Amino acid sequence: MPFISKDWRSPGDSWVKTDEGWEKLKVLECVKRKSDNEVVPPHCHITLKCTREIAGFNGLGEAVRRLDFRSSVRDGRRFNYVCALLRLLVSGKGITSLPGGAQRLLLQMLEEVATHVSDSQQNINVLRGLVQQLRALVNQENQKCWGKPLGSQTLWAEHVQTIQRIQDIASQIEIKEPGPNIRPKLHDLPEECVREIILRITDYKDLEASASAWSLMAALISEQRVWRELSHYHFTKQQIDVILEKMCLQDTKERHRNWQAIYHALRKMYGVREELQYAEILAFCRLCRCLFWPSAGHPCIVDQCPDFRQRVQEAGNSNNNETQPVPPAKFLQYFSL
Repeated sequence: MPFISKDWRSPGDSWVKTDEGWEKLKVLECVKRKSDNEVVPPHCHITLKCTREIAGFNGLGEAVRRLDFRSSVRDGRRFNYVCALLRLLVSGKGITSLPGGAQRLLLQMLEEVATHVSDSQQNINVLRGLVQQLRALVNQENQKCWGKPLGSQTLWAEHVQTIQRIQDIASQIEIKEPGPNIRPKLHDLPEECVREIILRITDYKDLEASASAWSLMAALISEQRVWRELSHYHFTKQQIDVILEKMCLQDTKERHRNWQAIYHALRKMYGVREELQYAEILAFCRLCRCLFWPSAGHPCIVDQCPDFRQRVQEAGNSNNNETQPVPPAKFLQYFSL
C-alpha cells in the first residue's frame, strides 16, 4: 500500500511509494495552510519500520504528549483506555525501564487520574487497583540489591514522593451521598428506566456488582433479555451458533435458553473483544501512519491532498479499513520497551 515518508536525505520533502518506485510529493502545494486560530487535533505519526528511505524511531513519552493523554483522563470516553494503558506500564518492570522523562510524565498522568477520581467520585475501584500496583512496584524496587530504575537517584526519589501523594489522595476519598434536594435518585426511577440503564452496561462484572447493590437491579439482571443482548453485542451469530450446538440448545426455543450460561460459555471460548470494552479507543490510519482519537480526527494526507487518494486507488488498494483500532497492548508494541 502506498505510504508517505520523510526522506532523511532531503528534510523538507515527502515521498510516496508507487509501483514505479519512490516519487516526490510536493506537500507544500497539497496541504492547506492552517490559520493561527485553528486547533490541530491530537495525533502522532508512527514509524513502523526503518528502511533506507525512512529513518526514525518512536518515543513513548513524545507519543503520550502528542496524543494528549493527560487531558484525556478527564474525558469520560477515554478514561478507561488511558487507565488500561497505565496498568500495563505499571505492572512488571514496565515503568522502571523507561527513560526518566517518560517516567515523570506517566506518574503525572497517574496523579491526574487520582485527582479526577477524587473530584468526580467515580471509578474508585480503578484508582485502587493502580495504587496497589504502585505500592507493589515501590516495595519491589526497595528490596533490590542490584539494578535500579533508569534515571538518577534524585529523580526516583521524586517519583516515590509522587506515588505517596497518589496514595494519600486515594486514601482520603470519601463517597458523599447526594443531598436530599437532588432529584431524582436511582431508587426513584421507574423500573423501565432502570432496565434501560442495565441494557447499556457492556461488562458482565458491572452487571454482577449492580445485582449485589440493589434487589430491583438483581431481579432485572436475572432477566434473559439482558444476557441475550450482551451475547449478541460481544459475539457474532456464527460464534453463538457454535455454542448453542455444543450445549445442544439449537432446537430449544429462545425463551427457554439460559442466556447467562450461554454468555459465559462464549466468553470462555472466544474471549471478549478488547476494543468493545472502551467507549473510545485509539485508531491507526494506514494511509498516513498516524495514531489519533476517532472523536477528534486527524489531519490526514488523503483529506489534504486529493491527488494522494487518486494514487492509492490507481495502485489497486480499496478504501476499506483505512483505519484500525489500537488496543493498549498494541499501542505499546510501537515502542521499544
